[in-house]
Amino acid sequence: MDINNNYGYPPQEETQAYGKLQIKVLCELGSRPIETATVQIYHKEDPNTILHTLDTDSSGIVNEVVLPAPPAKYSMAPSENQPYSEYILVFSAPGLQTVLIDGVQILPDVTAIQKISLPRLEDRNSDSKIIIIKPHLLFGNYPAKIPEADVKPDAETGVDNPVVIPNFITVHDGTPANSSSKNYIVAFKDYIKNVVSSQIYATWPSESIYANVLATLSFTLNRYYTNWYRNQGYDFDITSSTAHDQLWIYGRSVYLNISLAVDYIFNYFLARPEILQPILTQICTGISTDCPNMMSLWGSKELGAASYQALGILQRYYGSDIYISSSDDVRGIPYPWPGYAIKLNSSGDEVKQIQEELEILSRIYIRIPVTVTDGYFGPITEDAVKGFQEIFNYPVTGIIDAATWYGISQQYGSILSGRDICL
Repeated sequence: MDINNNYGYPPQEETQAYGKLQIKVLCELGSRPIETATVQIYHKEDPNTILHTLDTDSSGIVNEVVLPAPPAKYSMAPSENQPYSEYILVFSAPGLQTVLIDGVQILPDVTAIQKISLPRLEDRNSDSKIIIIKPHLLFGNYPAKIPEADVKPDAETGVDNPVVIPNFITVHDGTPANSSSKNYIVAFKDYIKNVVSSQIYATWPSESIYANVLATLSFTLNRYYTNWYRNQGYDFDITSSTAHDQLWIYGRSVYLNISLAVDYIFNYFLARPEILQPILTQICTGISTDCPNMMSLWGSKELGAASYQALGILQRYYGSDIYISSSDDVRGIPYPWPGYAIKLNSSGDEVKQIQEELEILSRIYIRIPVTVTDGYFGPITEDAVKGFQEIFNYPVTGIIDAATWYGISQQYGSILSGRDICL
């Protein structure tokens, strides 16, 4: 593989660190993979030299390009050294608008996933679309979170309204009062993956990552449950302002380990006894205890490194009475997770439901074998499940656990709601 080592970090290091990049290209109209897309990769420090020119496969994927990155130690403690390398990606495909992403962030020893949807090429968008990725929260200069109550009294009506996991949320890319900022409708899980990837480093201990995923989920679900912004007359659910909400960066990549964590616990949140709403779990970038009633991001990393479990980290900052709750009311899913693994030799209505969904997905993703819809989980269905898991970055087990169940159903719904063609 052609690795340009002119971008080592730094020359005095004994060994060069590397990260990986996986690329997924879809068409904007139909959410369908683009097999004919070409991707060019440049280092941000040398935007005139192409490092790689790659083509997507039948699933619209370019698998795991290895790229130089800074040493892992830069992301393990506050540092003046940028802990990630930055690359420029140019995406093109026949009949679709060329898109350039400037600032794709590659961390060492982890895989970044860059997903992009290419718009249809028309006279009004004949020029390339350029997306500039903002700095990471821990390396950029962002306003601190304005403290607010973590429980909204107006939402505690005494009526036991269930917590709903939305299929999509509307993100206002700016401060609430900035009416010129654009709104984006974003898949709920994609939003959470984006925020966590923007606010912590994927090189951190796994329990620190899970603690931050749970805090991000709970904060977001509080905004959604309480209709915080819509009750004030706004037409969105949450903003990208760090002073008011959480950092969401349009167009950025996410990291595989963070993505998997979200897939497995996206319907979980943080709760307190006798409180109906998810807790508004606020964060700060401080070292340990310099932001009362908020979780310190760097502090959560240190506690994870000290062998704290995710809940222990969260209770350290939000109180010992906080606990992890969940909701089975997941929007956009025709049938809830049955509560047990579906695998080889399983049978029943749940198997038939998944077979029907996989059969539709196999028409779009040819790496998923066509399966029968007879309600029996045989070797053909197992291979179809493995094909789905491989394409969508789940552990390839052939077993349908909760994450795979929801993933199949959500992709199925996405395909049905999209256009039949890209152009």
